[in-house]
Amino acid sequence: MLSMTGYGRGEYKQDGIELTVEIKTVNNRYLDVSVKSPRVFTACEDLIRRLLREKLTRGHADVYINFSDKREKARSLYLDENTAKAYAEAARRVAAMFPDAEKDFSVTSILRFPDVIKAEESSAADDECVAALIEALNAATSKLNEMRAVEGVKLEADMLSRMDVIERHVKEIEKLAPLVADKYRVKLEAGMKKILENVEVDEGRLLNEVAVFTDKSNIDEELTRLKSHIMQFREICKDGIVGRKLDFLVQEFNRETNTVCSKSNDLEITRLGLALKNEIEKVREQVQNVE
Repeated sequence: MLSMTGYGRGEYKQDGIELTVEIKTVNNRYLDVSVKSPRVFTACEDLIRRLLREKLTRGHADVYINFSDKREKARSLYLDENTAKAYAEAARRVAAMFPDAEKDFSVTSILRFPDVIKAEESSAADDECVAALIEALNAATSKLNEMRAVEGVKLEADMLSRMDVIERHVKEIEKLAPLVADKYRVKLEAGMKKILENVEVDEGRLLNEVAVFTDKSNIDEELTRLKSHIMQFREICKDGIVGRKLDFLVQEFNRETNTVCSKSNDLEITRLGLALKNEIEKVREQVQNVE
């Protein structure tokens, strides 16, 4: 079992390339990847998402990439001719305004003006940079999954402990359920005798009413399904990627518990049903963090 919450960091430092990849994940219904990287890696975003999909199935992942290229390599310069012409024209106009001023305008001075000469950067990462990115990304993903696995163990332990509580509540309800009809019969008979006073109670009619009530309040099927769900929950937890399965199963837990509360017509069973719903809700909250 893996948690959807985690953090991983991977580094690559070799031959003048320094690259760091950090991945932070939180819970999300589907896999959503956000990449924040230098412009040189813009074309690699699809590659990054594809590699992450091989390791993640659900959750929101923020990927941060820091990159420094200290390799010795030829650099090309870009001359912004329009900017240079604008500076030259401005210099001539200033010289005309101040004819007595020293005219120290030269080609060298033009080159020193802002934005006239720019160092051209590569618009895309070369093969060596892409290889470094993949290595750092894989390292970050491995660290991320290590942390998610540790968190997953904690989540599993918590949910299974709550499943034990749910099982105890179900067993308590199972003990009380057969007594509901007897309690109803005693209550109904006492009520009829009080109303009718000395008139003898029609035993057949009484048994018929009790039978109808028993049929309407019978929760045997719901309890059987709840016990089956508990067993399935424990079995599913033994697998790896279980979030969606558990999410669906918790919905079934809620459905059966709601039916038990609505059909029981007994104060004690209703109290236990509400306690059951409370534990199921705590499990549901934890399931939201499971991949």
